[in-house]
Amino acid sequence: MKSARLNRLFNPRTGRCFDVAIDHGFFNEGSFLAGIEDLPRAVATLVAAAPDAIQLAVGQAPHLQGLPVRGKPALVLRTDVANVYGTRLPRTLFSRMIEEPVEQALRLDAACVVVNLFNIPDQPELAEACIRNILLLKPACDRFAMPLMVEPLVFQPNAKAGGYMVDGDPAKIIPLVRQAVELGADIIKADPTDDVSVYHRVVETAGGIPVLVRGGGRAPEAEILARTAALIKQGARGIVYGRNIIQHPKPAAMTRALMAVVHDGASPSEALAFLT
Repeated sequence: MKSARLNRLFNPRTGRCFDVAIDHGFFNEGSFLAGIEDLPRAVATLVAAAPDAIQLAVGQAPHLQGLPVRGKPALVLRTDVANVYGTRLPRTLFSRMIEEPVEQALRLDAACVVVNLFNIPDQPELAEACIRNILLLKPACDRFAMPLMVEPLVFQPNAKAGGYMVDGDPAKIIPLVRQAVELGADIIKADPTDDVSVYHRVVETAGGIPVLVRGGGRAPEAEILARTAALIKQGARGIVYGRNIIQHPKPAAMTRALMAVVHDGASPSEALAFLT
């Protein structure tokens, strides 16, 4: 039953999920390693702060699953690797899925697997590769009752912002989210819209599939907390943040501040108190 694993992801009190993404080393970008150079230490810090889930790749997942801790965060396993995140794209681009992704997820006791769905300017071949990955992954997820999280990513031009900055245009985000739903996603990890007040349209487009909001690049504490509160009010079922936690001077405190917003309805100003 997928519901058994979904229950490990979503807080039973609120029905929401806070997933901390620290799978960035998978993508071979030096700037992504800030804050997670010592990944076992980063995992231990986050486990102590108790988010609902931690997102890792196969090589680092044992640092979470090997900890002898009851009630630790669920594992969200990254299943695909790509070379699309730099300011200069390489001559040959790829998006490749690991072999036997669901079997590897089962061996690691993951609660969910995650895969990308790219919208990169002038790179339709990458979109096709992502669709192929999802089409292969979906039947295996259904066979083994593994929840499938699809991550529709709308890139700004790489030369302008690198490949990991959000294009918050709802006219681009909404069709990609709908495609992810049509491809069989059980959970959507979607970009925030530039105008947070229209995010309910993204949620509506998902048609009842829970939407978790991607964090994107680093932002000031007050900004990220205010944005998170507004997105939750717009119907998002949670967040998947990485660099706004792992690159923060106090990652555990930032985790607790965001947990207060997501699960306790704390205002941004109340959540800031966790950081003082």
